[in-house]
Amino acid sequence: MARVCEICGKGSTTGNNITRRGKAKKEGGIGRNVTGVARKVQRPNLQKVKAIVNGSPKRVKVCTSCLKAGKVERAL
Repeated sequence: MARVCEICGKGSTTGNNITRRGKAKKEGGIGRNVTGVARKVQRPNLQKVKAIVNGSPKRVKVCTSCLKAGKVERAL
């Protein structure tokens, strides 16, 4: 699978971008109104790394949090 960490399985997450207009009530306006909702995708920070898998070097996609945590043994 693409865009998934091969160590921890971290993948893409989805959410909404909410567009509003108007002035907030506490600032003296009549309130903020939603004018649009658009989908957004947050992707993990994946790096292609040469790592040792089952005793032999292999190129794998790994997220940076796994790299920092030392979950991957790098091949030189």
